[in-house]
Amino acid sequence: MKLTVNGVSHEVDVEEDMPLLWVLRDELQLTGTKYGCGIAQCGACTVHMNGMAVRSCQVPAKEAADQTITTIEGLGQPEALHAVQAAWVEHQVAQCGYCQSGQIMQAASFLQFKPNPTDEDIDRAMSANLCRCGTYPRIREAVKTAAKSLRGGV
Repeated sequence: MKLTVNGVSHEVDVEEDMPLLWVLRDELQLTGTKYGCGIAQCGACTVHMNGMAVRSCQVPAKEAADQTITTIEGLGQPEALHAVQAAWVEHQVAQCGYCQSGQIMQAASFLQFKPNPTDEDIDRAMSANLCRCGTYPRIREAVKTAAKSLRGGV
């Protein structure tokens, strides 16, 4: 089947029901997307499918075929970070870092649809992405900073 991931077309020979997470990690060697729980409860595996945040552990490969998939590797580049990635660095969000690619992907998708979020909006949107280190206050501040940056503020 054909997958478009981070702007690159790939032909993969996998079972149709193989989770997108494993296609990304094992077939395409894109290991920024993490395995957390395998049941869509933690958010570590969050990627974008057509701009929407999805849990890749629960998306069968056949559903991802012919869709536009973006992983953390395709969100920004080291020399040109996405506003959310830059805000994560600025606020030193990561501790262990394991959940951060999913957190960042969730925040980036959320901000496309809610460019001027309140604290409550942020908490609601990010509540399904778990962080065992408890960096939620820094996550909220980073999302607010990214929102401002994406709106053209400083």
